[in-house]
Amino acid sequence: MITDTTRYRIRSGAPADIEELAEINAAVHLQAMTGGNPHPGIGAWTRDLFDGHPTVSPADFLVAEEVATGRPVASLVALAQEWRHGEVRLPVVQVELVGTHPAHRGQRLTDRLFAALHERGDRDGVVLHVIEGIPFFYRRFDYEYALSNGAPLVVPAGALPARRPEAALRARPATPADADQLAAVDRALAVQGGLHCPRDAGRWRYELAGRRPDDFVRREVTALTTADDVVVGYAAHAPRPNAAGELAVFAAACARREDWPAAAPVLLAQLAEVGRETGQAADRPFTGLRPLFDAEHPLSRFAGPGVPRRPYAWYVRTGDPVALLDRWRPALAERWRAAGLRWPHESLRIDTYGRAMQLDFRDGELVAVVPGPRSTAPVDDPAVHAAIPLGALLQLVLGYRTLPEVLHAWPDCALRDRTTELFLEAAFPRVAQMVWSAL
Repeated sequence: MITDTTRYRIRSGAPADIEELAEINAAVHLQAMTGGNPHPGIGAWTRDLFDGHPTVSPADFLVAEEVATGRPVASLVALAQEWRHGEVRLPVVQVELVGTHPAHRGQRLTDRLFAALHERGDRDGVVLHVIEGIPFFYRRFDYEYALSNGAPLVVPAGALPARRPEAALRARPATPADADQLAAVDRALAVQGGLHCPRDAGRWRYELAGRRPDDFVRREVTALTTADDVVVGYAAHAPRPNAAGELAVFAAACARREDWPAAAPVLLAQLAEVGRETGQAADRPFTGLRPLFDAEHPLSRFAGPGVPRRPYAWYVRTGDPVALLDRWRPALAERWRAAGLRWPHESLRIDTYGRAMQLDFRDGELVAVVPGPRSTAPVDDPAVHAAIPLGALLQLVLGYRTLPEVLHAWPDCALRDRTTELFLEAAFPRVAQMVWSAL
């Protein structure tokens, strides 16, 4: 295919782009849901990102502009976030609304937009880019499935509580007045061992009252409270069941992990009530809850047996695996201390068949992660302790796959010896995926 690279230029978004990009996005996304008509919810989401969003500005869009007309014909938006896992803080960009006007397809504009996105991310110190999307498509841009997105079951409506249990905890719709307490719940998640994306009070107020009513990604939030109305948890869910009658649940949290046995029946009963009432109002039956978090999440475990559903995953990319692993260093050091392991050498070298990193130790304790010397044949190089393809390393670091699972699925993963295997197995356990993306 021959493309004209002079016909278009890539630039940052500008306030004047709002209506044209809203129209393009509405016309190219989720057309199966609208019978080919513009999707009003996608248009509203685009406008919300341009106008009034607490963390996104027009400049966070990347736009392919036709030079002759000066009009945008393709775009994407980069949503900056900070994900946390204990002491680990990860600068993350979630990529959304990747679309091209049908008249301008075939010009590799998506390729150029992603090249500009990754260049900007590398410059800004972004260690991860994540995106949902078309199966396999984003592998073209060095993305790998490495983050759970959807529990492997749907809880049928008949398996949910028919009424709210008599309990010390209660559930009600959250309001903007709850924003500070909801932010406190998010802060409490930092010590619970999962990977999550906390919101501050301003972000919570936006979630609860800042979006246009028809914004496609608008969520409803149920507050979990004590008898005296102190917020101790929440669940975020779709406004109504989808066409299949399933109410999507995007997140659920308790400030104290030990509250889950009491909290789960209360939240499940409230969500069932929401599903029945909003489904009836929308003239569609409520068939069940569809949690969009992994099977290890407490609400998934307490929900009981459900209908098996093949789980999906997020695409993830890193442009700098050394920086990613260095960000992860507090977790690695803590895991090795907890396991009573001390590395017997001055360094541990990991080669990703293109990039290499060196973990430096002092008295058996991890002190730094730095670029390492590349090897032309890492599996045969006695100085390399582990040869791990970058996609497999992403799965390990984010806790999406354990080391035995990666070794089973990736024949080109190679470890030098049993000591290396023990250290890496302790370094990379499965991590509960608690990310509720900040759209």
